[in-house]
Amino acid sequence: MDKKLIRESYKNYWLENGKRPVSIYAFCQQLEITEISFYDSYSSFDAVEKDLWLSYFQDTVEKLKEDEIYRNYSAQEKLLTFYFMWVQKLKENRSYILQQKDNYRIPGVHLDKLETFRTAFYDYIRELVKEGYTSNEIKERKFISDQYVHGFWMQALFVLRYWTKDDSKQFEMTDAAIEKAVNLSFQLISSNTLDSLVDFGKFMFTKK
Repeated sequence: MDKKLIRESYKNYWLENGKRPVSIYAFCQQLEITEISFYDSYSSFDAVEKDLWLSYFQDTVEKLKEDEIYRNYSAQEKLLTFYFMWVQKLKENRSYILQQKDNYRIPGVHLDKLETFRTAFYDYIRELVKEGYTSNEIKERKFISDQYVHGFWMQALFVLRYWTKDDSKQFEMTDAAIEKAVNLSFQLISSNTLDSLVDFGKFMFTKK
């Protein structure tokens, strides 16, 4: 059974019924497939939902990596381009995502649906950070550099949440938010701004 077909059928069920199928058995009956065919691809509906989020990310990155212009971009330009294209991909699935938005509220306990997407995103960001070190866009800092990926993940969640609430024409406010967020993050990790904040924090701590 094609995993993409299962994902699309599951998404369509949500769109038509506003909830997940009652059971895997009932879902398979609707698709006219055996349960074995489903379990050959996924262990549960949660696994399908995780793979949907991962597919939005993977489809975006695969398309970007085919673009020669993108390959020649700086790390900051690559991240900007990723977000713009990722949001375009999300737009194709906006109705489903809006139905699911309680699953990724922050703070919350539902981020497990984004688990496999988060893992893949971390790998992508680590490569961008390495490129940033080489091009001197990003400053490598002892004890702090390993935390960059976590900061960028929070940034991705911010973009996602902002986009789900954006009602501006063609989501132009989301585009503006992406630019500001990415520019700020690279200013922090590429200049002395972060070092100054850390030094100030150390000073204040030692003076207590």
